[in-house]
Amino acid sequence: MKAKFILVLLTAVIAIGLGYLVGKQSGGVPVVLGTNAGGSYQSGFEQPEPGDDVSSGPAGEANPVIAIVQDGESIQDAVKAAAPGTTIQIMPGTYHETVYIDKDNIHLVGVIKAGKRAVMDGKGKLNDAILYSGNNVVVENMQITGYKGNGIMGQAGNNFEIRNNLIIDTGVYGVFPQLGKNGVVEHNVISGIEDAAIYVGMSDNVHVAHNRVFDSVAGIEIENSRHAIVENNYVHNNTGGILAFITPGLPIKTTYDVIIRNNFIVGNNHKNFGAPGSTVAGIPAGTGILIMAADDVIVEDNLISDHKTAGILIVDHANAANISIDPESEPNPDRVAILNNTMMHNGYDTIPEVKALMALKLSQFEPDIVHVSEGKDSCINNPHQYNLVGLDAFKPCGFSNTDATDTYLLDTPVAPREIQPSERGKIAYLGVCTGCHSYNGRLIGPSIQTIQALYYDNPEGLAAYLANPVKKRPDYPEMPTQAYLGDETLLAVAKYVLSREN
Repeated sequence: MKAKFILVLLTAVIAIGLGYLVGKQSGGVPVVLGTNAGGSYQSGFEQPEPGDDVSSGPAGEANPVIAIVQDGESIQDAVKAAAPGTTIQIMPGTYHETVYIDKDNIHLVGVIKAGKRAVMDGKGKLNDAILYSGNNVVVENMQITGYKGNGIMGQAGNNFEIRNNLIIDTGVYGVFPQLGKNGVVEHNVISGIEDAAIYVGMSDNVHVAHNRVFDSVAGIEIENSRHAIVENNYVHNNTGGILAFITPGLPIKTTYDVIIRNNFIVGNNHKNFGAPGSTVAGIPAGTGILIMAADDVIVEDNLISDHKTAGILIVDHANAANISIDPESEPNPDRVAILNNTMMHNGYDTIPEVKALMALKLSQFEPDIVHVSEGKDSCINNPHQYNLVGLDAFKPCGFSNTDATDTYLLDTPVAPREIQPSERGKIAYLGVCTGCHSYNGRLIGPSIQTIQALYYDNPEGLAAYLANPVKKRPDYPEMPTQAYLGDETLLAVAKYVLSREN
């Protein structure tokens, strides 16, 4: 059974010791449900049955090949020379380069000696540190700093493991698995990121645990993704702590089945320094957990304290800032479950919109949890322990914990992605472009509609720009070159972008 916070444990022990559960009582006395008194949440996710086409066999070989990169040598040269199944050990030193991993079963492992790590330093000039599109890729023990775009970005790679990395000031994203399935992000320390320190985008079956994220706009973001667990993280001094989002305009239209549990979410009041007009620029400073349009999100056993706007903010697209409406995205957060959490000193200097809602509800308390949406079938246990605004329709939950759901990771690895020539443009668009571009709104770069207007019936011109971009707009960051994708893929993705209708 998973560890509970001390306050919850004491409550459960006292209840068991006295041999009773406080039931429905008269005189306005609240109903108290112990965390072990009810059933346990049974997730909507089921492991694939034997025989389903999901297994690729073990990553690497029984006796993997080990390649050593010494200080002064090139990590990328080692990747180019490596066969699938190779472990590349990087010795302490400083490396100024971008590494592309387009092979399966590559383990990139920094060697730590006497506290010194292998440091990848972009010197404020390079865009990305590590990009991987292969399956069964492992990146661990690296120190990454001084990049403009991404620390570690996955581009449609499955069965990934990203652990024990120090990532500081890498631009837009720290760790960013995009369009991946069956992956782990754990034991990383990430700070100084202008969008999300950990950003899980359009991915499935992801476990985010034991990370420390701080001094960023968003600490941990689960966006347009499914079957994710976020647990045992220390999230502090960001603008917003943990986010579960549906961002309109992306090809995958849903976020659901997300468990946020056992995290320390403290003092996320940092000034928002996201790109003006971007989705994350609309996050109110002082938000512990933000649930926007996501469904089946469970919040359990977190310590959520010292947030000036609210401990938990639950909104739909209509009430969120910097959001364009996507007719194919359901805009309401449905079936949100708030279980037992420890919440203290939240909502002490909330935003005008929440103050207006409080006035409408005749509420004078500093809000722990705020709900502004037409979402349905949400629930909350022990509501008396929180200061609530807008949760009148929330009913008691039919379960009291998520102990029965240990992980959403698959029992067997996902099969290698086989990309047919006709799919090359689509996969590149999903795995690369949608990290910064939505169809009709602003993420990091301009919308797909804007790009279509500029390059109508000119895919060759767009492909040439992708290979050698130049900064055109002062209010957008400089786009990095995508030349590493190759001429054929660039033309294919340009044609696909210009053909999109949503």
